[in-house]
Amino acid sequence: MLVQRVRHASVTIGGELHSRIGRGLLVFVGVGNDDTDEDIEYLVGKLLRLRIFDDADGVMNLDVAQTGGEVLVVSQFTLMASTRKGNRPSYIRAAAEAVSRPLYERFAARVSELLGRPAATGEFGADMQVELLNDGPVTIWIDSRCRDY
Repeated sequence: MLVQRVRHASVTIGGELHSRIGRGLLVFVGVGNDDTDEDIEYLVGKLLRLRIFDDADGVMNLDVAQTGGEVLVVSQFTLMASTRKGNRPSYIRAAAEAVSRPLYERFAARVSELLGRPAATGEFGADMQVELLNDGPVTIWIDSRCRDY
């Protein structure tokens, strides 16, 4: 999962605006072959507790809910790319659609449920144009397989 703190972000599909958020988090989700509901729960919990918004003293000490921020969740299988060999990325670690679509949908639904308001989404498998204004910039990678650091 790649998280970006944004001033605004949007997804356009086929020239039509699909979704848009103001200040908040743009979240790119890649689902791997071994990912499960447990990984989804871990990632959603981390995402919503991530204290990367400034408090009154200008210290990153607040989470997205505390600031009234919005969340935009976009599926992105290319996050699972391996570039170990050659120059053409391999996506062998990316889960098949039968696995990845339901996990992505559960991720977005859990974000909405725990945030207490709907998360905006992209469209799974679509050719999307994502526009954003990264705030900071703040960009954070969270891997559910690397919980010990």
